[in-house]
Amino acid sequence: MPHEFEVREEIALDATPEQVWEAIATGPGVDSWFMGRNTIEPREGGRTRQEIMGFPSEATVTAWEPGKKYAIRTDDNPDGTFMAMEYLIEGRDSGSTVLRFVHSGFLGDDWEAEYDALKVGDGMYLRKLAVYLRHFTGRTSAHNVFAVGPQVADKERVWSAFAGVLGLSGTEVAEGVPGRLAVEGLPPVEGVVEFARRPGFLGFRTDEALYMLIHGYQDAVVAEHHDFSGSVDGARLDEAWQSWLTRSFA
Repeated sequence: MPHEFEVREEIALDATPEQVWEAIATGPGVDSWFMGRNTIEPREGGRTRQEIMGFPSEATVTAWEPGKKYAIRTDDNPDGTFMAMEYLIEGRDSGSTVLRFVHSGFLGDDWEAEYDALKVGDGMYLRKLAVYLRHFTGRTSAHNVFAVGPQVADKERVWSAFAGVLGLSGTEVAEGVPGRLAVEGLPPVEGVVEFARRPGFLGFRTDEALYMLIHGYQDAVVAEHHDFSGSVDGARLDEAWQSWLTRSFA
């Protein structure tokens, strides 16, 4: 039986309402901080499409007020579950913006675990959005990786691997700590930890890319990489991260 849920979040962003709108209500903008490949038909009643690892999902735009309000509702699944997301944008005199986010709908049989994951994950994705707007406004991702690894119940093992790939083994991983990301098959890069919520989320940024490592729902390990340089072939990025997941958690 479907179970109703709602998650509410609010975040202050170092960006104008127009910049926030571009990030949340255009396909290239969403690609640059969220997950999958996205297209958005720009009007109320328009259709959106998100494709992750070859699997598409579609939704309808239920509110379209540029610079103010954007909302979508996914199509109903056969079991009656669906999700709705609403973004309310409020500009501030300083040129910054407050974004209020409401995520609601109906979840399925595993609703308690899924709800717990959403309560944490929604906030982390908004933190990732904030990093994008602070450091990459006006740029769009040339390629974004969403690589899913195995299910790993051992939280300490996962966090140790996250720290290790950043060259931070034996170090407290915290916001502002510099690191060196080294994934076999890709050039090593210097960057900084933008956020760290042990044991599930770690955000890392370089001058040309934004990353998030996740230990999430049903103990799945996920690597996300948004490349703003376009200097590395997308297929090579996908392969390198998938190989790292396989080697690290086999």
